[in-house]
Amino acid sequence: MPTALITGASAGLGEEFARQLAARGADLLLVARTAGALDTLADQLRDAHGVAVETLVADLTSEDGANRVAARIADSQHPIDLRVNNAGFGLPLHFADNSIEDEVRHLRIHVETPMRLMHAALGTMRGRGGRIINVASVAGFISRSTYSACKQWLIGFSRWANAEYASDGVTVTALCPGFTHTTFHERMGLAPGEEGVPSLMWLDAADVVREGLRDAARGRAVSVPSLRYKAIVALTTVLPASLTSRVARRGRV
Repeated sequence: MPTALITGASAGLGEEFARQLAARGADLLLVARTAGALDTLADQLRDAHGVAVETLVADLTSEDGANRVAARIADSQHPIDLRVNNAGFGLPLHFADNSIEDEVRHLRIHVETPMRLMHAALGTMRGRGGRIINVASVAGFISRSTYSACKQWLIGFSRWANAEYASDGVTVTALCPGFTHTTFHERMGLAPGEEGVPSLMWLDAADVVREGLRDAARGRAVSVPSLRYKAIVALTTVLPASLTSRVARRGRV
């Protein structure tokens, strides 16, 4: 059976990726910062689906943590067939008021870590084949502080890599959801209902993951779940950046 490695696997979209892939019979390597929730999820998936589940506790904002995960990915004796880069966190939108140390950690986990882990994955996937899914955001199509800038980089890099390594049998997909019901906002101190986002704009995590896996299987470089967010992305190409930037200040994607 294929083996999938998922970062940020203990909650949110990472957990949903783990559940859907286990239900399809994939063996898993789950990565997160803390062991408790990770081990609980691993036990549930083993019992429910009879798949092999390995866990790796690593803080991907640290060079040591990223290097340990990269070393596991590069292990050709236990190859990874699908890598889901999902780990991340958000910061308040006011860059100048944020701690620069927090901003550096934010940049590292959204840009440097995906780059390191993609490099490791390509070393074993080229010629053998494989899929890489980078969880980006609709925010990557608009101007929205450093979160938007990081996701813009991830989308652009995924597009290039998908074209560059297609001949080696490797697909790279940037999954770009809009506002999605996960614990992302709660970890920023925003209780459910206090995010300042209309109910119409919320997506279900299961739908986001299902569409992302489908688009990755089709070899698409960019996956934008739901028709309403596809329309929003299309509008960003014609509307003034000043307008989309003002609208984007509401909530956090």
